Amino acid sequence: MAEGFLKSLDSSLKVYSAGTNPAPRVSHRAIKVMNEIGIDIGNGHPKRVDEFVNQSFDYVITVCDNAKETCPVFTGNVMHKLHFGFDDPADATGTDEEVLPVYRRVRDEIVEEFTAFHQKIIREPK
Repeated sequence: MAEGFLKSLDSSLKVYSAGTNPAPRVSHRAIKVMNEIGIDIGNGHPKRVDEFVNQSFDYVITVCDNAKETCPVFTGNVMHKLHFGFDDPADATGTDEEVLPVYRRVRDEIVEEFTAFHQKIIREPK
């Protein structure tokens, strides 16, 4: 969800998303709640973070507490490492009626946090 939101916020950004234990496909629930705000992530493909550890990045941002603890060391040039802690909505259990509110809450938290990050760090002249 964070990748999709950042790409929709600023098309000039190169955004990559990966997980320490990625699902085989993007969650239908994540697709649904992102579509609710006009962002289509249905063509996304979950990737392993190991694919990126040798690359250089301006920012490496972990978004789930588990990822912060288990994320490998990036050997490429990383200018800034940040952590924005969100609950992992994939951990929620139950019916769509019970779980979708969790996805919506996390989506809204991502929108708020990354909007502020973009406004304060990316767009603001250095």
